Amino acid sequence: MQPTDPVSLASPGSVPDEHAQVYGRIARRLLPLLLICYVACYLDRVNVGFAKLQMAADLGFSDSVYGLGAGMFFIGYLAFEMPSNMILYRVGARRWLARIMITWALVSAATLFVRTPTMFYGMRFLLGIAEAGFFPGVVLYLTQWFPSAQRGKVITLFMIGIPIAGVLGGPVSGWIMEHMKGTGGLASWQWLFLLESLPSIVLGFVLFFFLPNSLSDVKWMSPDEKQYVRSQLANERRGKADASFTQMLLDRRVWICVAINFCNAMGQYGIGFWLPTLVQKMGIHDNFEIGYLSAIPYAVAVVAMVLVSRSGDRLRERRWHVAGPALVGTLGFVLSTLLVNQPSLAIAALTLATAGVMTTLPLFWCLPTAFLKDASGAAGIGLINSVGGLAGFASPFLTGRLNDVTHDARYGVWMLAAWLVLSAFLILSIPAKLVNR
Repeated sequence: MQPTDPVSLASPGSVPDEHAQVYGRIARRLLPLLLICYVACYLDRVNVGFAKLQMAADLGFSDSVYGLGAGMFFIGYLAFEMPSNMILYRVGARRWLARIMITWALVSAATLFVRTPTMFYGMRFLLGIAEAGFFPGVVLYLTQWFPSAQRGKVITLFMIGIPIAGVLGGPVSGWIMEHMKGTGGLASWQWLFLLESLPSIVLGFVLFFFLPNSLSDVKWMSPDEKQYVRSQLANERRGKADASFTQMLLDRRVWICVAINFCNAMGQYGIGFWLPTLVQKMGIHDNFEIGYLSAIPYAVAVVAMVLVSRSGDRLRERRWHVAGPALVGTLGFVLSTLLVNQPSLAIAALTLATAGVMTTLPLFWCLPTAFLKDASGAAGIGLINSVGGLAGFASPFLTGRLNDVTHDARYGVWMLAAWLVLSAFLILSIPAKLVNR
């Protein structure tokens, strides 16, 4: 039987012909659900960027208040990320990921009750606690099904949930903001938080009933296929040190990955939290128009992520496939500030920036998973994501402060570009033999 998966997950020569379809079948069973969940996850995390278009005026919030509130999410996220990932490792992905989704949906919906800056900060902090562990938990989960040679494409197919959330969320959020104002006595931004939280609740229950915890749970693979996947993963693990938690904390490579993830995330959340505002500053004020124009950069990013990840897996090269897009993102950010008075060209520059930033994300996760495994892998991935996730606090907060102090949005954008240059430098400092697998 020939593989039916339109995206072949086997690198040429890396898997015997008789097993080439195994990873495609696993991907078809697991990735669509996980992808849809991540779309809902990212939308609930960054829809505050669209809410700001009217929420700030209704509640009297400055850019500094908004930036601090948007970033408070990541303080809660940091505090609970590693413990959450360790719990997932012990109790299994199905129950823990479902719990995370339902909890964050309820907190996101409750944000409609915010009235003061303190309430805004508190709700964002609670949302971070609720969501902590979802992304690194899924990355850890995927390493239990796919070996390193398949992982670049697999993680990319999961992480395109970020730009897909932008493609779908932009027009939907713009429509809600434009048409729901005053309905039922609620402001449009209140409807935004309420309506966009509902899919996450439904998906949480779907995860609980349909996501398998491990190979042992599935009935759609033969014993021989299961044994083949187990042997591939076991062979790969034999090349990794079984480090203790303390050794993981003292591993210089882990902290380099923390720094790289921080730099990349500065650009990612600069796009996620400020893109609608940047479009608005080009002189576009219709919320629906802002929504669909904001979707364009994310649509291009989906294509770029898939193409670059395929190239990285085919060539077994990781460093330049992460550093290169980071430098492309830098160029896009800088050009967007030079072309701000030419909206069409400025949107093209922001598209370049978004494609570059988003493309760094999935292939980056091939770096730490190349040398971490099992319990130390769970802790290491959680540490890298949580400490790196501090950028989710720093990026919107510093951008907001720079906007208020300088009254010029260019300085915030230039700051984001500088972080991406540092990311590229750190990536290229890692020995190629360590990660090019």
